[in-house]
Amino acid sequence: MESTKKVLLDAQNLWKSYGKGEARIDALADVSLQIFDGELLTILGSSGSGKSTLLNSLGGMDKPDRGKIIVNGKDLCKMNDRALTDYRRKNIGFVFQSFNLIAELTTKENIAMTADTAHNPHIIEEVFDMVGLKAKMNNYPSQLSGGQQQRISIARALAKNPQLLLCDEPTGALDYETGKQILVELEKLVRKHGKTVVIVTHTQEIGKMSDRIIKMRNGKITNVIINQNPVSAESIEW
Repeated sequence: MESTKKVLLDAQNLWKSYGKGEARIDALADVSLQIFDGELLTILGSSGSGKSTLLNSLGGMDKPDRGKIIVNGKDLCKMNDRALTDYRRKNIGFVFQSFNLIAELTTKENIAMTADTAHNPHIIEEVFDMVGLKAKMNNYPSQLSGGQQQRISIARALAKNPQLLLCDEPTGALDYETGKQILVELEKLVRKHGKTVVIVTHTQEIGKMSDRIIKMRNGKITNVIINQNPVSAESIEW
């Protein structure tokens, strides 16, 4: 992969700790990784492994204590808050376990709020097409199932036309079948639309659909697996 794919992001020797003295916890301990254009990457680890801290650092929502995160020739770790905000608006789409949709707005209005902050947004109708919910543009979140709401949250993230989509336990609040539908949508974004997607999860089976799997424990990367034959999201069972 390294010889054929463009590097979107290069994280080098990241450290992040919380607390002091005996209470100190190294959430990230000398973590280095690259993210490649057009790949589906899964970061696996149990609770407290550091995977969400890593995701927040890559997304510019949290700053490591030490290390570098190079994107488009610039180091995120040296950016001020204003520059980081601009980086997030221009480059990053976030999908979380909670949908965080505004109940008083239609799905189209929810997505338009994000699109309006972007530098080069997608046409709103296009992102509805990407997640297969164009018929729900004028519905309110309460009129949608949990899976549909998560698909709208994915569409909202895509509205910015981001370089990178970061997903933190995107199936965590969903039942099994609905969670699988979300994985199918994320897979489609990579394989059909050429997006770059990173999924943080504790569910090992999700790694089978990925191009690469990064395993974390106690703030460290313990293994990196290149998956030569990713399976379809439809075939995953856990």
